[in-house]
Amino acid sequence: MFDRLEIKVLPPGPRWAAQVRFWIDGEDLVEEGVDEGGRGPYAADVLPGDRPSPLRATGEARRLVLGEPECTGGCCGFLTVVVQRCGGIVQWSDWEVPAGGPYAPAPRLPDFHFDADQYDTEVARAEAGRTPGAPHRNR
Repeated sequence: MFDRLEIKVLPPGPRWAAQVRFWIDGEDLVEEGVDEGGRGPYAADVLPGDRPSPLRATGEARRLVLGEPECTGGCCGFLTVVVQRCGGIVQWSDWEVPAGGPYAPAPRLPDFHFDADQYDTEVARAEAGRTPGAPHRNR
């Protein structure tokens, strides 16, 4: 059975520009991997208007930043994953997670496996919602 990805863009707030959140099987991945106060990557970085999204999966494995804690990634580390297409499957694996607090271990995230067609459709839907020069918002 495959995992299911949903990409959501949050509008800009008082501290952050529009950011992207990733929901996998109904769970907010950034909240799970970073914590409640963390943020996802900026929409302008993962859904740029002038080129394809780095979220697109290819046969070449590459590491992507998917979030950071409220104190910033430079302090405690970033939430990163290796994304790679293997035939009809897109795999997210080899997680790096921000350090946990002084009494909490860093969370462990499993590998996720997406049906490549569903994954491509979801990334294309998120890319289609962007407007050059304006913040991206889900419709």
